[in-house]
Amino acid sequence: MNIARILYPVEVLGPGKRVGIWVCGCRRRCKGCSNPELWVKKPEYEVSIEKIMGLISGVAYEHEIDGFTLSGGEPMDQAEELAMLMDYLKEYSSDILIYTGYRIEQLRDRQDPNTDKILAEAAVLIDGEYKEDENTDVLLRGSANQRIHILNPGVKERYDSYLTTAHNRIQNFTTSNGVVSVGIHKRGFSC
Repeated sequence: MNIARILYPVEVLGPGKRVGIWVCGCRRRCKGCSNPELWVKKPEYEVSIEKIMGLISGVAYEHEIDGFTLSGGEPMDQAEELAMLMDYLKEYSSDILIYTGYRIEQLRDRQDPNTDKILAEAAVLIDGEYKEDENTDVLLRGSANQRIHILNPGVKERYDSYLTTAHNRIQNFTTSNGVVSVGIHKRGFSC
């Protein structure tokens, strides 16, 4: 997979302490995107599923993983690799939240076994392209047109509670490449 970063504990993109995984590669290139540096796949970011599994195992050895959040870039453009990763992630948490610029109807219309598997195993899907003029600080979404789909009924109560008590905030991580700002950014944010 082409992965830009894996961070823990992400506490601003879903309930609990989560592993955040950001993929590279996105043809959508939404105006005002908070991650334009992730639009282009980079050879140096190519990582095997085994390496990702090893990193996650290392986190899980020392910390509780409450869930996973996958963003990008566009995770659904790497559906084959993501489908392989899903089984492994579910060993640690069934709370897998995926951000995608595609509508769920478009994904279902693909009739692709990898996409179907992802949708069957994800707990939550946040769909729809980012629209800068609709960035109105709605919880968990970059813009109001994006929709939250609870795909796994087992997490519904947890997300219902989260969606009524949480608010958008930013979390900064210091990495070897500088500071990464994570969360739902307000309109006009630039990296």
